Amino acid sequence: MKSPFEIKKEICEVGHKLWLKGFVAANDGNISVKLNENEYYCTPTGVSKGSLTPDMIIKVDKNGKKLEGKLNPSSEIKMHMRVYAERPDVTAVVHAHPPVSTAFTVADIDLDQYILPEAVLTIGDVPTCDYGTPSTMEIPDSLDPYIQNHDAFLLRNHGALTVGCDLTKAFFVMEEVEFNAVICKHAMELGAVHEIPNHQLKKLMDLRKKMNLPGRHPGIDYEEDNNVVTADKDNLVDTITKKVLEALNK
Repeated sequence: MKSPFEIKKEICEVGHKLWLKGFVAANDGNISVKLNENEYYCTPTGVSKGSLTPDMIIKVDKNGKKLEGKLNPSSEIKMHMRVYAERPDVTAVVHAHPPVSTAFTVADIDLDQYILPEAVLTIGDVPTCDYGTPSTMEIPDSLDPYIQNHDAFLLRNHGALTVGCDLTKAFFVMEEVEFNAVICKHAMELGAVHEIPNHQLKKLMDLRKKMNLPGRHPGIDYEEDNNVVTADKDNLVDTITKKVLEALNK
């Protein structure tokens, strides 16, 4: 069993990784870990994730009220607590602003392409939750339609939220979401997204069962023809070309 210091140190290490990867800027993002049914460690408000030290980590109760710590907890701890209340299997939550997957929400493009085997196995499609005002109950409420079947959520015009059976898993899910978004964006810019064929998707889902992977998964919808999705459907290539030309002519 990990000591309190080891847990705090792990939270700091994940915070540093988020900052180094450019998933957060300034004092964005927050991390939490469940200790028991009424105690949780979380990151403080107003501190860069790149500057976190174990002494900065705060202990809160299930209502987000501070129990220990010099600093104050993140005002967005509410969405973490909604996850813990609804998902007993979750012991860690990570919120960040990974730029490409967040851009998908700003562009109103769903991150639902089945393009990478690893992403299909671990996260499936990632839902985009309705926009909510930060620090209010609007964001926790926006998770409700998806919280039981997903471990990754995009927050419209805001960022991403990932959960896991431990902090490493929650962080890996965040990485997977952003990497999948980056590859999807590059494919769109090149002109087409060739999704994994349905019969191969079924094999991947069978493999997921055999591997007994932890966490929740939305499953795969095999009804649609998902072999090729052209970027033309959203006029994405034309739009990008137009924007580039406009920028060059300024």
